[in-house]
Amino acid sequence: MNGAAPPDSGDAARTMDSLAGLVERVTYHSENTGYSVMQVRARGHRGEVAVVGTVPDVNPGEWIEARGRWELHPKHGRQFVAEDLRLVPPDTPDGIERFLGSGLIHGIGPVYARRLVQKFGREVFDVIERQSARLLEVEGIGPMRRDRIRAAWAEQKSVRSIMTFLFSHGVSPARAFRIYKRYGERAIETIRMDPYCLARDIRGIGFLSADRIAQQLGVGRDSLLRAKAGLAHVLLELTADGHCGWPREPLLERAAEVLEIPRARVAEALEQCLAEGRLVTRAAPGGVPIVLLPGLDADERTVAARIRELLRGSHPLPAIRDEDLASLVEPRMRLRLAPAQREAIAAAAASKVLVLTGGPGVGKTTLVRAVAMIARARRLRLALCAPTGRAAQRLQESTGATAMTIHRLLDFDPSTGGFRHGPSHPLRCDWLVVDECSMLDVTLAAHVLRAVPPHAALLLVGDVDQLPSVGPGMVLRDLIESGVVPVRRLTVVFRQAARSHIVANAHRIREGRMPEIPEVSPRATTDFYFIPAEDPEEIRGLLVRLVRDRIPRRFGLDPMREVQVLTPMQRGDLGARRLNALLQTALNPSGPAIERFGQTFRVGDKVIQLDNDYEKRVFNGDIGRLIELRPDTREVRVQFDDDRVVTYHELELDSLAPAYALTIHKSQGSEYPAVVVPIHTQHYVMLQRNLLYTAITRGRRLVVLIGSPRALAIAVRRADTHQRVTLLREWLVHGPPEDDPRARRSASALE
Repeated sequence: MNGAAPPDSGDAARTMDSLAGLVERVTYHSENTGYSVMQVRARGHRGEVAVVGTVPDVNPGEWIEARGRWELHPKHGRQFVAEDLRLVPPDTPDGIERFLGSGLIHGIGPVYARRLVQKFGREVFDVIERQSARLLEVEGIGPMRRDRIRAAWAEQKSVRSIMTFLFSHGVSPARAFRIYKRYGERAIETIRMDPYCLARDIRGIGFLSADRIAQQLGVGRDSLLRAKAGLAHVLLELTADGHCGWPREPLLERAAEVLEIPRARVAEALEQCLAEGRLVTRAAPGGVPIVLLPGLDADERTVAARIRELLRGSHPLPAIRDEDLASLVEPRMRLRLAPAQREAIAAAAASKVLVLTGGPGVGKTTLVRAVAMIARARRLRLALCAPTGRAAQRLQESTGATAMTIHRLLDFDPSTGGFRHGPSHPLRCDWLVVDECSMLDVTLAAHVLRAVPPHAALLLVGDVDQLPSVGPGMVLRDLIESGVVPVRRLTVVFRQAARSHIVANAHRIREGRMPEIPEVSPRATTDFYFIPAEDPEEIRGLLVRLVRDRIPRRFGLDPMREVQVLTPMQRGDLGARRLNALLQTALNPSGPAIERFGQTFRVGDKVIQLDNDYEKRVFNGDIGRLIELRPDTREVRVQFDDDRVVTYHELELDSLAPAYALTIHKSQGSEYPAVVVPIHTQHYVMLQRNLLYTAITRGRRLVVLIGSPRALAIAVRRADTHQRVTLLREWLVHGPPEDDPRARRSASALE
């Protein structure tokens, strides 16, 4: 190996040198680009050498071989700039021990690394890979630890090869762990066969990244494989906006524009997709053909078919007079029901399917409590559920009956990748109540309805004026507007609730009127405040002081557990990302931390789960607290609101985000003692009535708006005009079309 000092002449500077050594420390590593700065104990050099280069992943204790040149950096001094940098297993006992003890291999820490090297020396890698039975010769290693070490070694090798493959094609190696979990040992083979599978299957890898890999692997820009993948990509983007499908002609135009290929080629690809069952076309009212992903088509038809089937049955509750229902409920609840409430309870007791809707303070919770009492009194099996953990907890507290999230009620089965409860194994209940139904997208609604027993009654409760679901469809609105399902809309705000400025202003905003801002004195408090401010920097400063100091001091609320910041957008000066960084610094500034995927995670942080992970049984929107970092195993532990503790490998941290500030969409289904909402014209594209209404109705004891009066007026004035493309209402009214076996097969393949 050549350990020459940095040359002085310009010609010599272009000479490639070689360097090999043990990585002592990684001072910087970018997950996105692979750019790394390492301190290396190199052969032929005294002390440590700074090495700069790009590599998918690198850890202390690994051995590198590099070719490059020496440079004298004006700030950092002498360093080796590697143009070709490879990781190889270390070949010295010290290097092997450091490598094995780095935490890269689960089951081996510094102690076992030392024992393994003392026992097997340089042969230890071969022992782990080919003679793992010999690991039992090492003190403290039994069959379970041996199996864990062997599996972790195989996984580490596979992940490394996948990372290197992706890295060579310009993709961030940060997704390699997920790719390995999805495809296993056949990952590279799968990607070579169809690079666009990455965009379909791996969160965080979009169509553009998959397309870049495809072109590097030789897929032509006008190939049918690319055109078909592009059509699916455009439809998936549209589902992210809530649509279940899109008209055929605009879809072809949009896909041709995105792919930059002739429209005729896209039309040819569409015909192939339809013939293969990868896409489905249906006729909307007026005869306009709508193209859908088969899974969403099946979900819409399932919801319509099951609702229509349930409506044909009779209620499991024996017939009971309205006055008898009232006498059954009122003494137990110690209140007198209003006429509208009596009518709603009678409808719930008589209608096989009923939708109950209304704003805050109108008595929806009272009616659900009444249903729970009637079910208990008549010995009907009652099941209560809601889309989020917080909503389910609130439902349980208000009724005194067990309530679960929908995912837990349906019971995910890891062995099949689906829910245990469905048509062949329905829920064991006579009456199912689903709360917060404004959050139900068409897929989750389909799962619920597949599991409802034919004899059971179904009560759907939600506020149709809130934001629609994050996922595709607008199930609650379609059910109400179809005219097929009985609906009771409660409108009278009860006296106790009417005293709340939160409730009163929520209803004013729902009606398109500006909120009334109560006057307060230094000694008097209210539950609704608006603090005018125009400059985003001023708003950020006010917000931090409110959350950290003023609200806890005046209202006695814990800023971490009881105060939630809600913002219209994820990005921008007043977006959730920027506010989370500020609030983390203000509320949890120190302690053990790890940086991954552009986020700093610190012990004590409030975090939110960003997707459904059925294996871990954590779901999109679950809120928890990061309670432990484990550097030796590269893991973190999070305790969620229901006291479950879930372990994440550091490469899975893209499933989590700080939750000091959430988007208003993410807050659906939750309530907080206090919410603080920045509102500014920066949020212009998101400013609409149902967004503001949803934010305000999240606060139970206190709502504080900070920002521009003009932005507030825009939000109140602008009704939601975003119409989602969905066929559910049509299928509810006229009945869904017959199932298509090709669509069914394709749908299951896409799930």
